[in-house]
Amino acid sequence: PDVILGVRSSVFLPFRDLGLVIVDEEHENTYKQQDPAPRYHARNAAIVLASMHGAKTLLGTATPSLETYYNALQGKYGLVELGIRFDNLKLPHIIPVNVQELRRKRQMSGYFSPLLIEKMDEALRQNEQVILFQNRRGYAPMVECKLCAWIPKCTHCDVSLTYHKSQHKLICHYCGSAYEVPLHCPACGHTAVEVRGFGTERIEEEIARYFPDAVIARMDLDTTRTRKAYEQLIRDFQDNKTHILIGTQMVTKGLDFDNVSVVGILSADLMMNYPDFRAHERAYQMMAQVAGRSGRKNKQGIVILQTANPEHPLIRQVIDNEYASMYETQSNERRLFNWPPFIRLIYIYLKHRDESL
Repeated sequence: PDVILGVRSSVFLPFRDLGLVIVDEEHENTYKQQDPAPRYHARNAAIVLASMHGAKTLLGTATPSLETYYNALQGKYGLVELGIRFDNLKLPHIIPVNVQELRRKRQMSGYFSPLLIEKMDEALRQNEQVILFQNRRGYAPMVECKLCAWIPKCTHCDVSLTYHKSQHKLICHYCGSAYEVPLHCPACGHTAVEVRGFGTERIEEEIARYFPDAVIARMDLDTTRTRKAYEQLIRDFQDNKTHILIGTQMVTKGLDFDNVSVVGILSADLMMNYPDFRAHERAYQMMAQVAGRSGRKNKQGIVILQTANPEHPLIRQVIDNEYASMYETQSNERRLFNWPPFIRLIYIYLKHRDESL
């Protein structure tokens, strides 16, 4: 074949006359394979592969990783910038909504601001489609005892368990272990064990109450276990059989739907406050990418960005589409605290059955 369309493992194919390697959406963290072996970063491996064959490498993305942009500014990579959207389409109009203030005034409708509900209603009345983005699957990310604040954790991974209502189970999103939902708190014996927070499953249930006549679909790891299920979700949305699509970061990845006019980012703070030095970079990438799903063809799209901190510099950078400003802010911080791209990190993990060894 002259052209090979492949996943990350395609870099190991036995090429004879390779001339060009294109890495699409090069910023995606899924290019890094950590388990099982071999452990490698497919973007970096693709660059090495092209170098071995004397070929060119093209890294494509609307939101480059900081490492890639740093290499481009250092002259290690060439840099080509596209300042306008395809077909000269307007960038979506992003409207921040202060959910903290709305909750204080008791104006929040569950997890949805009045403005989001209003814009969704307008879109559905005009036979347009809506995407709701919440980067947390399951019904609720946490179960907690109201009396003593006990939180169930996985016995293998020591991370909090996510409640999945459809299965009525607590599931570990690291190892997949499932646990029964406790009727009593094992720490204090109290019966008031309640769910906290919201995931895509809960959003799907709640939004159906506001728009009972709309056809709603959910796209996350639970609903796309098979390739057929994933393709069916995409096809139904493409054919306007689905009116509202609720999803995790899956909905941010290069999907091109003509009829989407409204995108709702339900919790920007959840992404920004993740305990990772790349949290702000990835939050910017996800918000910018999902915002780009709206207004693809006919008119300017609208993005309702719900946050408790609308004046946060990162939120302003997303609204103003200021990637360079985000890069400068994050790179200054990483230089100060010795994080990549200014240093290299290596992770060494040791384990043994005998703790003394």
